Amino acid sequence: MRLRHFALATLGAAALVALVSGCATSDEWATWKTHPTHFASGAHMGFSVRNRTGTPRVTRQDIALARDESWWGRPITVGQEQILVR
Repeated sequence: MRLRHFALATLGAAALVALVSGCATSDEWATWKTHPTHFASGAHMGFSVRNRTGTPRVTRQDIALARDESWWGRPITVGQEQILVR
C-alpha cells in the first residue's frame, strides 16, 4: 500500500513538473494572445530560429523586415558595429 501511495505521489509530482516547466511567463502569454500566429512571417520565424543561441546574427534586411512586418517577441539588441552587411 505504501508503494502505491509513493508511486502515485511520484507520478503526480512528475506531471506537475512537466506541466509547469514548459510554460511561458505571463508577459510572454500576454504578447502571444494579442497575435493570431506565433511568428509574423516566414522571415520572422527564420530569424528566430537562427538566433536561438549564441551571438545574434542580424542583418540590415532583418531590421527592415522587423519594422515593416511588426515582428513581436523578445527583442534582440546588437550594436551598430555588429550588424552584418548581407
